[in-house]
Amino acid sequence: MTGSSAELFDYIAAELAKFVAQEEDDFKPTSGRPRELGFTFSFPVMQTSIASGTLLRWTKGFSIDETVGQDVVAELTKALERQGLEMRVSALVNDTVGTLAGGKYANNDVVVSVILGTGSNAAYVERAQAIPKWHGLLPKSGEMVINMEWGNFRSSHLPLTEYDQALDAESLNPGEQIYEKVISGMYLGEIFRRVLCRMAEEAFFGDVVPPKLKEPFILGTPVMSAMHHDTSPDLKVVANNLKDILEISNTSLKMRKVIVQLCDIVATRGARLSAAGLLGILKKMGRDTIKEGEKQKTVIAMDGGLYEHYEEYRNSLENCLKELLGEEVCKTIKIEHSNDGSGIGAALLSASHSQYLEDES
Repeated sequence: MTGSSAELFDYIAAELAKFVAQEEDDFKPTSGRPRELGFTFSFPVMQTSIASGTLLRWTKGFSIDETVGQDVVAELTKALERQGLEMRVSALVNDTVGTLAGGKYANNDVVVSVILGTGSNAAYVERAQAIPKWHGLLPKSGEMVINMEWGNFRSSHLPLTEYDQALDAESLNPGEQIYEKVISGMYLGEIFRRVLCRMAEEAFFGDVVPPKLKEPFILGTPVMSAMHHDTSPDLKVVANNLKDILEISNTSLKMRKVIVQLCDIVATRGARLSAAGLLGILKKMGRDTIKEGEKQKTVIAMDGGLYEHYEEYRNSLENCLKELLGEEVCKTIKIEHSNDGSGIGAALLSASHSQYLEDES
């Protein structure tokens, strides 16, 4: 994540080589015919064609300066050649666009996709005429997919605390991805740690601040989730995590209850802020109200480990959306979990841009 460009892309190519080596004979292409690849790339790029795009900036803790401004498809292609792999990238796909494509392939009512995982982003279907920066012929459908890069949204209306500001200032990309830093899986556990550290400074654990608690990112969001979902009467999961990760033992049940409450506060805030983002998309699309005499159905394809595994977060997001939209509108809107939608969507888009399509028709 912080090495050289060649190291990163060589790693991807090496993993691809391992995968291809395990394939059965049925899937092996005829010789001299390179395999075609859909490349899901979950970082902001300036996409110049279906199979090329330059990296604008890294997010989610990646920091390889030499790759910024480079064509990521060209970088991967060079790595594939170094591995001796006969492959060409036929589609460069942001994960939100892949999830939207995969979702729409299975269900035509899918018009929005959201990733809530390590990072966060969203895409939606827009009327091409409503896109000011689009030049050239309008697509036949009259529609275009917008990759929002919503993780980089920032506004004076975002309720940032001193903990958010300190996290941002000490991050690899200060001043960027502010919305992502309050709602996504990479950061929720760290926000929780920072608040708990302040509580420790105010003698929550006694006179001494536990040294481990001062280590950034020592508490991942999966740990926070496990503590939040602890249903044991004596909150044993909380006690074990505090002991194993932070070396804090002898906590009282009362203290452990406060810690669960803190998990709830951090997760609920993140979930409700992501629901607000979703409402913004629905408003832009005119799907936040019911039009007289129209049978409207809106499906949101949702992917990412945070949404999939953090049940309290997921429930809080869905409840907040109901609260914002009202019962009637909510009946027309459905959130579907699209497991690995981005990978499937990238494969579908790659297939639909295959250079072999004409040979087979």
